[in-house]
Amino acid sequence: MRELKTAAVAALIFASPALAEDQTLKMATIAPSLGQAITMATFANVVSDNLDDVSVEVSGGGAATLHQMEVGRGNLDMAMTSPVIYNLMSAGKAMYKKEPEAPELAKNVDLLMWFPYGAYHFAVRADSDIQTLDDIEGTSVFLGPQGGGAYNAAKGWVEATTGLVAGEDYEAIKANWQTGYQAFLDGKIDVYVNGCLDPCGQFIQFTETEDLRFIGPESDEGEAVDKWLGKWRYRADVADGMYGGQKNETPVGSFDTAVGISVRADLDEETVYKVTKAFWENIEQVTSEAPWAKALNIEFAASKRGLMELHPGAARYYREAGVLKE
Repeated sequence: MRELKTAAVAALIFASPALAEDQTLKMATIAPSLGQAITMATFANVVSDNLDDVSVEVSGGGAATLHQMEVGRGNLDMAMTSPVIYNLMSAGKAMYKKEPEAPELAKNVDLLMWFPYGAYHFAVRADSDIQTLDDIEGTSVFLGPQGGGAYNAAKGWVEATTGLVAGEDYEAIKANWQTGYQAFLDGKIDVYVNGCLDPCGQFIQFTETEDLRFIGPESDEGEAVDKWLGKWRYRADVADGMYGGQKNETPVGSFDTAVGISVRADLDEETVYKVTKAFWENIEQVTSEAPWAKALNIEFAASKRGLMELHPGAARYYREAGVLKE
């Protein structure tokens, strides 16, 4: 059984077309350089490597919020999702407010598995005067692509913990993931935000030539923070000592959430069962060279989060594995 290396996974999945198999499933994810996309590419690679009659073809780029609509329409078989985003789609709220078909499309979107998104990292250069999130007033910040789930989450955390409002108290720049990161590399913005499972490729690259510091709020306590976190977000620390050029001497407070792989509800049960089983029964193919893989947990994957229901095929496997009891 061959091993999968983290860096090679994304290159293989995103650069190569799926093999001519009996069934090819189309998966869309966010920018290929991001940790969540690498997790999904790893999933696709393990499944394709272990099933003779099913392969998963992955395309990277674009917004997960839009990909989820395409799963509902049947144009995609799988995409990234989250409890918050699915709940908003089902209710036709926030970014789905101008999408009248969203609630109906949500009925054709089921869950295959959850995994941790990764703590949100708010990064500044080590010599920056910005010591906490409370200091970002008047600065320029990349929160994520505007209109996306990551942008709204980062913006909400800042407002709940500091009272600072994007577009009023600080500049939230408009950029996609690639140009937002490049702007930070070039020194054109003050704060760069990326939620990821450590070690994150962007921070590995940055600290090869420069030092950085992760910042958190002066306090993450209070009713406003608890209300914003709700049921599906939770406090999580960014650890110290993760990167060579990281100057934090202690963990930094932040937050995390779950994301997942959604699947067409009308995809047949047997196919989803085989895909789910192929991944979890060959999880050892993800080697220790991918430390983020330690966060992949089958109990977490099958847990109930928000309104989203497990696809019957996935639920069937999780019952067999003893992690889903009915």
